[in-house]
Amino acid sequence: MASAGFFTCMLLALFIGIWPCHAQNVTLSVYYETLCPYCSDFIVNHLVKLFHSRLFSIVNLRLVPWGNAVLQSNGSFLCQHGPDECLLNTIEACTISVYPNEEQHLGFILCLERVASANELNEWINCFNTTGLATVPIDCYKSGYGNVLENQYAAETAQLDPPHKFVPWVLVDGQPLQEDFKNFVTYVCNAYKGEQVPEACHPLPLMNNSLKKATPSYPASLLSADTPYSITWLLIYGIHFSFSFSLL
Repeated sequence: MASAGFFTCMLLALFIGIWPCHAQNVTLSVYYETLCPYCSDFIVNHLVKLFHSRLFSIVNLRLVPWGNAVLQSNGSFLCQHGPDECLLNTIEACTISVYPNEEQHLGFILCLERVASANELNEWINCFNTTGLATVPIDCYKSGYGNVLENQYAAETAQLDPPHKFVPWVLVDGQPLQEDFKNFVTYVCNAYKGEQVPEACHPLPLMNNSLKKATPSYPASLLSADTPYSITWLLIYGIHFSFSFSLL
């Protein structure tokens, strides 16, 4: 029979082997509200990329469903898009709490935001069946615990520094991406310092420190969200090549 010491050593080895990987993950935080069309678009059409090319393997995802809601003096919530949004913010908060696995609760939230985008709000409850999750978050909402969670999210959102200017408000390792939030994959990949680089990051230009020092700054207009992504990088590479050649 294997000794207790053997199992202790195995667990320690497993811990040592796994811990560095998680410690090097990039924290991606999204502050949003459920019925905001810009938030729904970001979650459904952009945040979904986390499921592609193992990107989830390097990300610690934090979803904070509060957004521009207001905590009133009587303790009730006033949401930008009405009472339905307050309800669904709380349902999503409960889902995140009941199902802390990031892929599970994001799957449910993706479903709900798709329903919201299609103006089929009455269908949101079917997202439990669609994603294979039990309806425990509804019990969480009815019990009042959802309000406790939302109060915590309200306090966290209020403490953002700098304060959020709009939603969705996206941060990578605590740094707000401002208007460039749709390009979060680039920021995540550049922030990741681990060795297990997912396929999603391979096409992206990851600059080392020496290259950063030799790279000139680019005009803000060149990097604007209105500039197509592929053209932007072609222009950047062209500028960088010309700059590098002048140094020879």
